[in-house]
Amino acid sequence: MRFTVSAHDDTRKLVVLAVDDEPNGLDELVHCLRNSPHVAKVFPAIDASEALRLLSTDDPRLRERKDRGLPIVDAVFADIDMPGLSGMEMSRVFAALRPSPALVFVTGHAEEAVNAFDLGALDYVLKPYQQDRLDRAISRVLDKLAAAAAPPPGAMGGDPVKNDDEVIPVELAGTTKLIPRSSVRWVEAQGDYARLFTTEGSHLVRIPLAQLEERWEKAGFVRIHRSFLVALPLITELRMGQGGYQVVIGNEEKVLPVSRRHTRALKDRLVGSGRNG
Repeated sequence: MRFTVSAHDDTRKLVVLAVDDEPNGLDELVHCLRNSPHVAKVFPAIDASEALRLLSTDDPRLRERKDRGLPIVDAVFADIDMPGLSGMEMSRVFAALRPSPALVFVTGHAEEAVNAFDLGALDYVLKPYQQDRLDRAISRVLDKLAAAAAPPPGAMGGDPVKNDDEVIPVELAGTTKLIPRSSVRWVEAQGDYARLFTTEGSHLVRIPLAQLEERWEKAGFVRIHRSFLVALPLITELRMGQGGYQVVIGNEEKVLPVSRRHTRALKDRLVGSGRNG
C-alpha cells in the first residue's frame, strides 16, 4: 500500500468537496486539503444538503468538468454524523453519479468504518484532522484516478486485480488500521467474524467469511473449507493427509484442511491457474 504523496505527478490537481456540519471542523478540513500540493480547488459545504445543491447547480467552475466527462468533483471528504441527511445517505447519491467521485469519510466515530467501506469509501480518516493522514487519503484518490486512466488490463498485459486492491478496516486499540487485500494470505471463519492472516500477523474483523468469499472471488481467493478462504496463488502444494486433502500455503509451510465438497473445485482452479501460468 502506498502512502507517499510526493510520488505522484504534480500536474494532476484535484477538485475536492469538503463536507462537515461543524464550522471549526470544516475550516480545519478545508485548510488541510488546501495545504496539499495535489489539490487545486476545495469547495466547502456545511452539510449534505448544501453539498448536493452545489453538485446539482450549473456552477461555471464545474461546468467544464461535466463537458469533459469528468466527475463533478474528483473526491468528496465528508463527515458521517450530520443532521438531516447523513454522510452515509449522501454517499449513496454520489455513488449513483456517472462518473462518480472518490469518497473519503472523515469522522470521530471509528465504529462506522465497516459500514463506510461497504458503501465503497476509498478511505476513512478519524478526527482530529492531521495533515499527514489526509495526505495519505489524497494519495489514495490519486492512485484510484491513475488506475482508472490506465489502459485496459489486456492492452499491456496487466492484471485487473492489481489496480483494485480493496482495503479492510481493522480496529486496534482505538485506531483504525487499513489492511490491503493483497497482504492477506488466508482467512479463517470465527462465527460472524473472520480472522485475516497477513504477512505481519492476524486481524479479527466483523465480516462473515461468506461475504469475503463473494467479494474476493475475482481477486483469486478460493474457499477450501467451511472455515477457510485462501489466496489461490499462494498455494504451493495440495496433498493427501490423514483426514483428507490439505493445502500448503507459501514458504511458511502453513497447512490447512480441504473439505470433500471443495476438493474438486479447488483441483480445477489449481489446474486452470497452472495452465494460465
